[in-house]
Amino acid sequence: MKPKIAIVVAEYNSDITFKMRDIAVKHAKSLGAEISEIITVPGTFEIPYAVKILLKKKNIDGVITLGAVIKGGTNHDEIVAHNAARKILDLSLEFEKPVSLGISGHGISREKAVERIEEYAKRAVETVIRMVEIKEA
Repeated sequence: MKPKIAIVVAEYNSDITFKMRDIAVKHAKSLGAEISEIITVPGTFEIPYAVKILLKKKNIDGVITLGAVIKGGTNHDEIVAHNAARKILDLSLEFEKPVSLGISGHGISREKAVERIEEYAKRAVETVIRMVEIKEA
């Protein structure tokens, strides 16, 4: 079975996240998955809402999330990253469909986020595909 996967990508820090999206699409196709839909949201905080929309669809087997939460002058990055991750996990369990966490941060510098673009994108794809396989077994 060819997994039908969706991607939710944050626009914030788009110089990083859009590269992650492009790598994820290419990697998913190379692994035999079909990217059924891509939703772009303003920032990482908005990712869970889009994930919920996608998980309700019968033609979506799993969702890849992509974002970059870079450390600023306050703890805002910590609040955003923790809350997004928690809700993404909750949604995955609620809908019984895998959702990967391809979000770099919190506390990460722009330099480190750029260095990890490929790693985070590919790992997010591989995680969803593997979890779909586990579910189907």
